[in-house]
Amino acid sequence: MIDLLILEPALAEIFLASISLILVLIAAFIPHRRLATLIVRRTVIISLLIALWLVVYNGNQPAYAFYGQFFTSPFMVYMKILLILGAVGVLLMGRRSTREDEIERPELHILMLLAVLGMMLMVSANDLIVLYMGLELQSLPLYIIAAIRRDSMRSSEAGLKYFLLGALASGLLLYGISLIYGFTGSLSYDGIKLAVDAASISTGAVIGIVFLLCGLAFKISAAPFHMWTPDVYEGSPTLVTAFFAVVPKLAIMTLFIRFTYGVLGDVTSSWQQVVVALAALSMVVGAIGALRQTNIKRLMAYSSIAHMGYALVGLSSALAVGVSSVMVYMVIYVISSVGVFALILSLRRDGRPAERISDLAGFSTSHPMYAMALLVLMFSMAGIPPLGGFFGKWFVFSAAVEAGFVPLAVIGVLSSVVGAFYYLRIVKIMYIDGVEDKLDTAIPFSNRIIATASAGVLLLFAFVIAILRDTIVATLPFIVFVAG
Repeated sequence: MIDLLILEPALAEIFLASISLILVLIAAFIPHRRLATLIVRRTVIISLLIALWLVVYNGNQPAYAFYGQFFTSPFMVYMKILLILGAVGVLLMGRRSTREDEIERPELHILMLLAVLGMMLMVSANDLIVLYMGLELQSLPLYIIAAIRRDSMRSSEAGLKYFLLGALASGLLLYGISLIYGFTGSLSYDGIKLAVDAASISTGAVIGIVFLLCGLAFKISAAPFHMWTPDVYEGSPTLVTAFFAVVPKLAIMTLFIRFTYGVLGDVTSSWQQVVVALAALSMVVGAIGALRQTNIKRLMAYSSIAHMGYALVGLSSALAVGVSSVMVYMVIYVISSVGVFALILSLRRDGRPAERISDLAGFSTSHPMYAMALLVLMFSMAGIPPLGGFFGKWFVFSAAVEAGFVPLAVIGVLSSVVGAFYYLRIVKIMYIDGVEDKLDTAIPFSNRIIATASAGVLLLFAFVIAILRDTIVATLPFIVFVAG
């Protein structure tokens, strides 16, 4: 008989895996595709909310499952809450987009659910093999949904590019795992942490760590592993692009925190310079690459590259305050990205999707309230005070300065100044550029709520930042929890 107490920390993941199998049968046996899509979509959203409750209910104390290969703690609960809420937000605002992009199929939502399940496994993985299994469970559905618009050459190209480069990243990660195992003798996080020592860590283990971090860097679009991002963001359906921009970033950044600050916290010299280089390159490439973009989805791709660079700045400090700054930054990033994509998904001109930045001309005239929401979101992403984005950048740059990485903080500030140009250009187009044909007035109710709520939270972020940081600091000890 199975001892349920061994499985209790993983009940949310077990529940989602069971629901996904049931949904596959529902999608297969309901003949009407639109009805099947509606049932599957609503079931996925409800299932994610139930999983959210299970995560919170079972995550009060550090606990192991599956003989130590699965681990949960308040830190993982914090990141899983963000992950699930980000996925639910994307699903809620995509109903009209799936219909107009001709991807109204039940398999889209099932694949998204499986991707979220893989991300949750990655977050709680306490073993490198479980980490890889979760990573592939996330990646394979993402390859498919990138190319789910089968009649579109751009979508097929996006899926193929993502698959080929993703396979390369998986190879780098597996090679790193093999080296780490060979030179430490362990695959479990706890065993690796006990095996490595600042005075005796081998060169082979350091090389393995570098390869593993490079494999993870691909998944968050950190430069120089960002090549796939603009093309995949542009070619994928907008709902899929929104999913890419929000949810996987959270899961992989959690892995970065756990593996560097937690598992390798005693040997910071083996990974710190790699993370510093990734952060600096990502900020510069993201800021400069976005300057010449005319497609708003490609602009958001380069924006996400830059934002991952800012998050890595805090992580590179190898300090507790740096980790807390990354956790705050990811909250702000999720809120901003979900809000922006809620509006991007809604914009139409003469019935066609408005994907070019110039299509935003006249937005302030046709939709004054939502233009103001987008203005707040753009200002926040640019880091203009007193919005949430300013505090996020302030915290990560302060952590870098405290750790002695002043040049890295200077690069970050200069990149933010460059980035402010293309964010303010969008505001200028909305409010100053005139256009004869206004944008279509219809915006789905759920998108309106998400966009205005996101802007409101960023406006009021200064009032809750102290409470949020105190909560985060309280979870930090659980990142490095090791039994015994």
